[in-house]
Amino acid sequence: MPTMADVARSAGVSVATVSHVLNDTRPVLPHTRQAVLDAVEELGYTPNTLARSLVTSRTRSIGLAVSAISNPYFTEILQGVEAAALEQGYGLLIADPHDDPGHEREVVRLLHERRVDGMIVAPSADPSALVAYLGRHRVPAVFLDRVVDAPVGDGAPHFDQVCAEGAEPTARLVTHLAGLGHRRIGLVAGRPGLSTTRERITGYRHGLAAAGLPHDERLLVHGDSEAAGGERATAALLSLAVPPTALVTANNAMTIGALRALRDRGLSVPGDLALCCFDDFPWADLFSPRLTAVAQPSRELGARAVEMLLERLAAPDRPARTVRLPSAFVHRTSCGCPEQPEQAPVLAHERTLP
Repeated sequence: MPTMADVARSAGVSVATVSHVLNDTRPVLPHTRQAVLDAVEELGYTPNTLARSLVTSRTRSIGLAVSAISNPYFTEILQGVEAAALEQGYGLLIADPHDDPGHEREVVRLLHERRVDGMIVAPSADPSALVAYLGRHRVPAVFLDRVVDAPVGDGAPHFDQVCAEGAEPTARLVTHLAGLGHRRIGLVAGRPGLSTTRERITGYRHGLAAAGLPHDERLLVHGDSEAAGGERATAALLSLAVPPTALVTANNAMTIGALRALRDRGLSVPGDLALCCFDDFPWADLFSPRLTAVAQPSRELGARAVEMLLERLAAPDRPARTVRLPSAFVHRTSCGCPEQPEQAPVLAHERTLP
């Protein structure tokens, strides 16, 4: 197996120069750098990552903690994170916090003990222990998809955050249904406490207000961001004395649950109930009817989280940012409309908040 000394001899440089090139610890002239890289390629040299981490205090690894990895939405985020990390020469360690605050802190601790350079985390509904741990140990981190609206606890630091727009796209679904003549529009909301749940409820209420419709608390039911919860919530709405004629489901898992509840009652979409959903499925156009949905830029969210984390590693003292990426309204037929071409993104540009 070739050694660093072999690379140095082949490139006609010192072992120290090879180390600087591979570890990026000191500027090296371009032609010298290329000679080292050519020798590495020719000899098939594989750097000792453990030894390199001892020199640089970096492992070139990122910890990713997201719940419901089996959820297609998070799977696409994971693909975005992995591709962006690999492109920058970083490995990925993945853990599932299961949306449990205690387990969340534990998996973050385990990732930290494996000396990851930084973390990308989708926070739970109660991220206080998470924020405290990351702040106490000064772990560079980016919050993904779900954001922490304000520091949790006295003196808690701010963290970089990236998510998709949630309120305005949800309002768009509600006003679309209202424009089709619906006056009782239900919402199957997600797990209480999550920022995504709060934002989609806000959008739902704004949509009702914009359409001149009253807000009936009985039409808002939590499905806890899971298929089983979505099924229970939809069943509860259908059991009302005056059930909704249209429904917005606030994530893809709850959409599946809602469809199950409708099927079990022999109800059709959109004949008996119009349906719009937050989160698009890779196979959404295979449903009958095809699902009208808000499509989040999941892969872009993952890639942007990596970009922001690497920027934080390069400049630890830079001000924290919250970046919001636009979502797209995908107009299909479950809302009761005829086939339509896909629409432009709800918001044309991303937003960055200090």
